[in-house]
Amino acid sequence: MSTVRTSDFGTGALSRASALIHTLLTIEALLLLAASPGLAGLLLLGPDPANLPLAALCLLPLGPALSAALYALHHRSRDLTELRPARAFLRGWRLNAVPALKLWGPLLAWLTVIAFTLTHFAATGLPGWWALLLAAIGAGSLLWGAHALVLTSLFAFRARDTARLAGYFLVRHGRATLAAASLLVLAAAMTALLTEALPALLAAPLLLSLLHGSRTVITETQEEYTA
Repeated sequence: MSTVRTSDFGTGALSRASALIHTLLTIEALLLLAASPGLAGLLLLGPDPANLPLAALCLLPLGPALSAALYALHHRSRDLTELRPARAFLRGWRLNAVPALKLWGPLLAWLTVIAFTLTHFAATGLPGWWALLLAAIGAGSLLWGAHALVLTSLFAFRARDTARLAGYFLVRHGRATLAAASLLVLAAAMTALLTEALPALLAAPLLLSLLHGSRTVITETQEEYTA
């Protein structure tokens, strides 16, 4: 008759799957809780382009929440007996809230300027190709932000160094950038075709996918830019 060793408990495939599901659900709940003040404000805003600056303010708490979630997902345990996702999330929030805001705030401001210009483009008198250029710049800024979010969540660099590295990796690791782009397209499609709440409700698995796609960025940063 076979026996199960105590040391094997929590290391099997079923245990790892259960640990992942528990971790994703816990981090998702904490992320929504941390971002809830801003998300509640968004629900009160109408779709008027004039509300774009207010929408950006409402999205400010989301940056630290996303950073804390990335930190917790990166440091998650595969062992069912060693699960502490809430503790990891809170630690990530304490460590990364201010660094994340230093990058998240300017990014939101820049994207707000682009979005406001595009929604009032007819009044600018600029040629049509300017709209395409602004849209491309906005998409590039989002991809830069994805790299910056990963870096500031996992490493203790100065904000300007994180910004430079994110710009460097934007070109250096095209596959990681493409993976981030696919996630942004997926989130945009879910918002447009289903509901804007769906990307928020699936934020944890989307962030886990972002981490997976950013493995080369994380590895190079660890090997080349940390002691």
